[in-house]
Amino acid sequence: MPASQRRLWLIGGTSESVQLAEAIASLNLLCLVTVTTAAAKSLYPQTPSLQIQVGRLNGKQIEQLCQQQQITAILDASHPYAVEISRIAIATAQRYQIPYLRFERPLVKGNEGDGDRCRDAPWRVSTVKAGFEQRLSSTAKPNILNPPLQTQNEPSVITLDSFETLVTGDYLNQQRVLLTVGYQVLSLFQDWQARSTLFARILPAVTSLEAAIAAGFSRDRIIALRPPVPFELEMALWRHWDISRVVTKASGVAGGEATKRQVAAQLGIPLIVIDRPVVTYPQQTSDVAVALEFCQRYV
Repeated sequence: MPASQRRLWLIGGTSESVQLAEAIASLNLLCLVTVTTAAAKSLYPQTPSLQIQVGRLNGKQIEQLCQQQQITAILDASHPYAVEISRIAIATAQRYQIPYLRFERPLVKGNEGDGDRCRDAPWRVSTVKAGFEQRLSSTAKPNILNPPLQTQNEPSVITLDSFETLVTGDYLNQQRVLLTVGYQVLSLFQDWQARSTLFARILPAVTSLEAAIAAGFSRDRIIALRPPVPFELEMALWRHWDISRVVTKASGVAGGEATKRQVAAQLGIPLIVIDRPVVTYPQQTSDVAVALEFCQRYV
């Protein structure tokens, strides 16, 4: 295939994918970025080399996309919990022998919820390109199903393997619980509305609000904020609602996990972290330079 026709497929929807798109555009590589909402589309740079497509994709649509757009490589920077798109993309890549690379945001380690880490700025395009050029010029997570509330390093953190483990256990009973888990799983907590006082933090979108209300959350127990939430605001919210438990995903620094760990430790409030779903990626990296090298190799 002529080099002028080669196109990368960047699976977006995360802050990392926005930064990757900026770096890819700066390298003048043709790239198709897919996102699920128009609001997400507005975050990406508007340049001739980037094509932004909005909408959810099923398996057949992804196959058509790869063929019609002449995709020669797939860079998957979707959210760690958006496993369906990743699994379909992997299957499509294997079927059509398209190189695939997963860009996985790093996990937050136990001692990474400190102030300096929380204030880390996103990597910038200039920094990414410098690291990439330098590279070219040189040639098991904890999973405790029924943990005590106290551990040696982080007395406030409980790690569970799934939402099912959480809702079938006794972790939320008679607690004032803040759920920062997205709108798609709020229905799982509907039966807990009578046994605990639940609050939901969701994205400022109509779909999110409708899902929260359908799951039994009253309007005075819903707040719409787009992450990252600053430390001071996070702490003020927990205090205002007199929260005694917080539930979050292992979404990394970009998803505000490090800040929540810091606030939990400061206030002595247990933070329940739901582990990432298990996906067997053919290859993956958290190194931006590696991702850009992959893009240049195949596009």
